[in-house]
Amino acid sequence: MRTANIFSHILGYTGKASQEEIDELQKENDEYTTADVIGKSGIEQYMETTLRGHNGSETLFVNNTGKVIEISERTEPTAGNDVYLSIDGEYQKAAYDILEQKIAGILYSKIENIREYVASEKSTASDIKIPIVDVYYALINNNIIDISHFQEDDATDLERSVYAKYLSRQEGVLSSIEAMLNNANAPAYKDASSDMKEYMSYIVNTYLMKTTGILNADKVDTKDATYVDWTKNEVINLSTYLNYAISKGWIDVSRLNLDTKYLNSQEAYTTLVGAIVDGLRTDNEFGKLVYKYMIKNDQLTGREVCLLLFDQKVLSYDDQAISGLQSGTVTAYAFIKEKIRNLEITPAQLALDPCSGSVVMVDPKDGTLLALVSYPGYDNNRLANTVDSAYYAQLNRDLSSPFYNHATQERTAPGSTFKPVSAIAGLEEGVISLGEYITDRGIFEDIQPSSPRCWIYTSSGATHGSINVVQALEHSCNYFFYEVGYRLGMTNSSRDSYNSDTSLARLSKYAKMFGFEDTTGLEIPETTPQFSDQDAVRSAIGQGSHAYSTAQLGRYVAAIANSGTVYDLTLLSKVTDSAGNLVQDYSPSIYNQVNISSTSWNAVHQGMRAVIESTASYKDMQIDAAGKTGTAQQSTSRPNHALFIGYAPYNDPQLALSCRIAFGYTSSNAAEVCRDIMKYYFNLENKDDILNGTASEAGSVIGD
Repeated sequence: MRTANIFSHILGYTGKASQEEIDELQKENDEYTTADVIGKSGIEQYMETTLRGHNGSETLFVNNTGKVIEISERTEPTAGNDVYLSIDGEYQKAAYDILEQKIAGILYSKIENIREYVASEKSTASDIKIPIVDVYYALINNNIIDISHFQEDDATDLERSVYAKYLSRQEGVLSSIEAMLNNANAPAYKDASSDMKEYMSYIVNTYLMKTTGILNADKVDTKDATYVDWTKNEVINLSTYLNYAISKGWIDVSRLNLDTKYLNSQEAYTTLVGAIVDGLRTDNEFGKLVYKYMIKNDQLTGREVCLLLFDQKVLSYDDQAISGLQSGTVTAYAFIKEKIRNLEITPAQLALDPCSGSVVMVDPKDGTLLALVSYPGYDNNRLANTVDSAYYAQLNRDLSSPFYNHATQERTAPGSTFKPVSAIAGLEEGVISLGEYITDRGIFEDIQPSSPRCWIYTSSGATHGSINVVQALEHSCNYFFYEVGYRLGMTNSSRDSYNSDTSLARLSKYAKMFGFEDTTGLEIPETTPQFSDQDAVRSAIGQGSHAYSTAQLGRYVAAIANSGTVYDLTLLSKVTDSAGNLVQDYSPSIYNQVNISSTSWNAVHQGMRAVIESTASYKDMQIDAAGKTGTAQQSTSRPNHALFIGYAPYNDPQLALSCRIAFGYTSSNAAEVCRDIMKYYFNLENKDDILNGTASEAGSVIGD
């Protein structure tokens, strides 16, 4: 049920109580027993004792045959209280759907009919493409196609055919692995083929270390020269490494199911090789790797993968599509892309980058939390009362992590969304002034070595020229804010007096005002924000070691919108008894009042307004808005995270928004999610056109 998915992280689910849970609950209510169904997560768990009623009872008299002859006392059961959320169901659903449409659009735009993406020297994270073979494999890797069903009695002809090809390929792979393990002169890891590298890595890191525990991670000396030669230098082969691991006692021989524990090293190694080969034969995750290279080598075709989706009822039966695939008039590439565009195959199912995101909507006037969206969700109805164990196991295996609340638990660097804090710190501490112009020189050479660069210089060799603080926010000029961070660390007029810790302390003062050192007050699990403790110059642009959740960014932007009132967020609105009488009100409370000059507020507001005015995707929107984009790099081999904070209307803010798309390539994608939510919220466009159930066009690159 789709509605359940949309609210799952907020509501949570119920289930049978454990003894430990009962012991804890009985401290508040001694009526709990192990037969009870209780809240296991979310609001169901947080408000368990509020939602629960009281048991009824009867005092009975019976005769010697057990027949009731008198009821002397009866207490009627009472219903529990009713809990009302602050969340607006319509906006929660709309934001979820808009977010999913955008993530699907990003995927759609990045999938290409290639076998492998190879980055050039000049490539950036925004250039990363998704080979179509990776999409085919994702359907197997994330268990959307159930490979275990291929060998069942009711398997289809296609499933049986694919399985037969798999068995043949598996034997070839295992024979190659066995030969490699028994060859002391096998090529070093770095010289092996790409598939053999992946097989070897799986054997060591997953099968031996995690699945079986044969390789004891606690005993492995990560500073050992041979270990470094295997993991970092890649100059030895797997046979050398495992024989060495045996000699050092890293291999737990007791886990090899031997009749004796007294073996010489050669006997132990021979037994280990046999255990590896035999174990991999029935290892489902290793089997997926075999399928991966079958797909890459056309031993399992894209057409077959697409047809398996129909055989396993992942897709509804479509005679025309099936005929087209079988005849070749419809290519597998075109078929898959169309299914993604129509959301018949969702980003969550593929679990590729990106596959997740979050949105927070706040009324900045009073701090009411209107939406707290985490994508993907799960069907909490299937976990209620009697848990669907197969579904629960499926969720735990799901590579898109549907149990994980991306709005409250996922932290990343805020990127340029943090720059308003730095602007305020610089203005309030007097290290910059409103009328001051700083010249962007591209490379900030005061920091040596590895001088940080402005994003525009990195991408094109250009600079932003001489700009003031409002323009620096508009253009997201890194160089300007490097200078702010540097000046905040100067203990006197000399630039040589710069101290990073001094700068961080002054910057922290203002971040703390906006709640960036505390959780937001939400009733469900939330990670603690992390203010940067290193590299003040880079921290001033939202890098360093900053790490904040989307909820924390939502509280922050609401305070910017209302010029200083920072609210504690709450999912709750009120509690009433079963008759509708008010038991408790949960109006948002004020966390802090940010007291800074009106000129500083004006600078930040004007800068954020200028961001929107210069953003093409907001050009025709019939309401004035303000916002700030941000990107955060987690890995050079994966796309950047996309972030946006914003509010509208500009002169009378009624809605504040934060959005993060993990590995969402460019901040324009998050900005466009918020744009479409604003359009929906303020009725600026036909709602059916906004929520059209298809992938929305991915945004163009914004370089911040």
